[in-house]
Amino acid sequence: MAYQQYQAYQNNSVNTATPGELTLMLYNGCLKFIKQAKKAMEAEQYETKNEMVKKAQSIIRELMVTLDQESPISKQMLPLYDFAYHALTQANVKNDLEQLDQARDIIEDFRDTWKEVIKQERIRQHGQSINA
Repeated sequence: MAYQQYQAYQNNSVNTATPGELTLMLYNGCLKFIKQAKKAMEAEQYETKNEMVKKAQSIIRELMVTLDQESPISKQMLPLYDFAYHALTQANVKNDLEQLDQARDIIEDFRDTWKEVIKQERIRQHGQSINA
């Protein structure tokens, strides 16, 4: 029963989120999968590591294709996404923790910046801040 309530909460969170909040959820999901991949790599659970890296890569691909190509910032973001994606590939193929950490660092920077953008936007619009 508790799991069903959690699933309903999760679905409601996604369905009612703003586009900015959805992007934040993607960054957090990507970081979660990278963390799980690192844990699996350290435990020599290579099948799990592979699955988690592929999930993180799927999120990065989604972030790449949804970038507004007309925005000047996208020309700076796209190479960083590409680098993180490539680092995940190398981490997966070579079981390289350093590459995994490099990808994590880039995504964390994006996530932290995005969180601040959302906070500033809420303050600007409503005088509210987020505790996310």
